[in-house]
Amino acid sequence: MTGDMIIFAVSAVVAVFGAVMMIAQKNPVASVMFLILSLLAQAVCYVQLGALFLGAVLVVVYAGAIMVLFLFVIMLLNLRGREDLGLSSHPMNTITKFLLVVLLGVELVLIVKSVFMSGAVGGMMAKPTDDFGSVAQVAKLLFTKYMYPFQLTGVLLLVALVGAVVMARKDRSEIAHGAPSEEAVNEPTAGKVGR
Repeated sequence: MTGDMIIFAVSAVVAVFGAVMMIAQKNPVASVMFLILSLLAQAVCYVQLGALFLGAVLVVVYAGAIMVLFLFVIMLLNLRGREDLGLSSHPMNTITKFLLVVLLGVELVLIVKSVFMSGAVGGMMAKPTDDFGSVAQVAKLLFTKYMYPFQLTGVLLLVALVGAVVMARKDRSEIAHGAPSEEAVNEPTAGKVGR
């Protein structure tokens, strides 16, 4: 087993571990941290494939910028993971979870069978083309074949940002129009102080 295979195996295990732990966490901040760990491990896999630009973009853009944005949104909305996870769920939710686990298990078995039983391990780690992951290749695919999904992703991020701002401003507008704030309740009135 070569050094490249060991690095690939370790980074793949770390990426899968980070993704699973991201889903399993109750605290949203911990989920974001595990997602950053998973993205960094995936960047190592890209660098091993010779796609240095894609690995750098994954670290700088996703793990650096977007995950920090997620952290700011979580802190802005004051999400503390107050979900009642101990309560029993609807029977349809339990059936759906069971079916998803079975489907993912079958998919994992088929992947392992196709890779290890057919001897196609060399095909997975085959040498990529010379321009794989280069700036020119990524730009060509991004602005020709995948231009519309790229634009839709930008619109989706804009809508999510506007939604986060609207949700954060709703609390302030309720305080302004609804019940008085804690400071107003705790302050003594000027008339009582004068007497």
